[in-house]
Amino acid sequence: MVNLDIKDNRIRKSLNYSFIDGVFATAMSGFTQDYFTPFLLILGGSIREVGALSALPNFFASLVQVYTPDFTYWLRSRKKMINIFVFLQAMVLLLIGIVGLRAKLTPWFFIFLVILFTSFGALATPAWSSLIADLVPQEKRGEYFGWRNRTLGFIGLGATFLAGYFLHLMKNFNIFLGFAIVFICAFLFRFTSWYFLRKMVEPPLEYKRELFFSLFDFLARIRESNFARFVLFVAMMNFSVNLASPFFVVLMIKELGFSYLKYTFIVITATLTMQLVMKRWGKHADRVGNLKVIKLVSPFIGLIPLLWVVNHHPLFLVFAQIFSGFIWAGFNLCTTNFIYDAVMPEKRVRCIAYFNVINGLAICLGALLGGFILKWLPTLFGYQILPIFVISSILRFFVGLYLPPKLKEVRPIEKVSSWQLFSSVIGIKPLLGIDRRTIRIE
Repeated sequence: MVNLDIKDNRIRKSLNYSFIDGVFATAMSGFTQDYFTPFLLILGGSIREVGALSALPNFFASLVQVYTPDFTYWLRSRKKMINIFVFLQAMVLLLIGIVGLRAKLTPWFFIFLVILFTSFGALATPAWSSLIADLVPQEKRGEYFGWRNRTLGFIGLGATFLAGYFLHLMKNFNIFLGFAIVFICAFLFRFTSWYFLRKMVEPPLEYKRELFFSLFDFLARIRESNFARFVLFVAMMNFSVNLASPFFVVLMIKELGFSYLKYTFIVITATLTMQLVMKRWGKHADRVGNLKVIKLVSPFIGLIPLLWVVNHHPLFLVFAQIFSGFIWAGFNLCTTNFIYDAVMPEKRVRCIAYFNVINGLAICLGALLGGFILKWLPTLFGYQILPIFVISSILRFFVGLYLPPKLKEVRPIEKVSSWQLFSSVIGIKPLLGIDRRTIRIE
């Protein structure tokens, strides 16, 4: 663990409990996130239903998060907010497993259950993000969350591979039973994470009514607010990405005919790469600022779908996933940490909720639009999916090149060029002192 030099023993214990919660929550994600779409295909889901599975849970999860700040204000506790909705999320997983065991699911009923699962988790997310940001010192957030995300990512990687290998073994026996067991295990993981969340302490926070502002108030300040412009940028990037992202699974399983084992191996390659470089991105972001990292990696996000267009050999796709994991590690970590830096603690739950609302809607619209226009596009190199990858790539390039220069860093940083940052991250010429800082478990 990063040496945070925290003297308050209760906070140290809470961070330990949070990490254990993260272990089991990540295992749950490994058993669900990459297997909802394959299960929908087993149920007979169409391409449009695949788009709906990606879009609708994000749409409803976005809508409900509008109410997260008000629920938290009413409960006067972020911890209570987290505990209630994490418990409900676990119960939905149990229901999916039980109903799946009886093979009674239709595609649309399964999509409905995933909507509930995603929405309950979304309601808890802003409160959890606000709570954990208060527990970790600002000057150590990049390093700490880089370490935390990398460590948990390896656990998620193992969980994803384990679930995929198990489904591979169950394919010729009873694939419905296999998926039911996977989802029931995910329920057990989430229930255990809920137990440890209950043991965390909550730093005091003032709930002032005068700090209230609506989503429309937030959107009205988009021209003058640096943070509002940042939210717009991330939302437009997510829209561009999700035009294509739900259909990578369709390409691999239906059009390329990959086995579950081959599919799992390709999927976890990106995750493995993300975990290997996450801490390194975090250490650099603490020095040069989160926005500097975001500006560096954003244009490269546009290259990712093009790699899937030019070659479909599994080894080449593994290379594409390595590249994707390296880029997304920097982007995902630094967008989250930028929010923690830019927003005062008393407004953090509300700002994170609105950030998630706008981004969830963008993800939903992207996936729905991608699924809608896909049937009207001509094939490319004999594949129905590839044209949407090209469109997504063009939009990603535009967003990644045009919007980041309009944003400003919110804390003092060390001035370096993009080339200096890139060469330091990959180890060609490290920034002075970047490799001498100690990372240890305490």
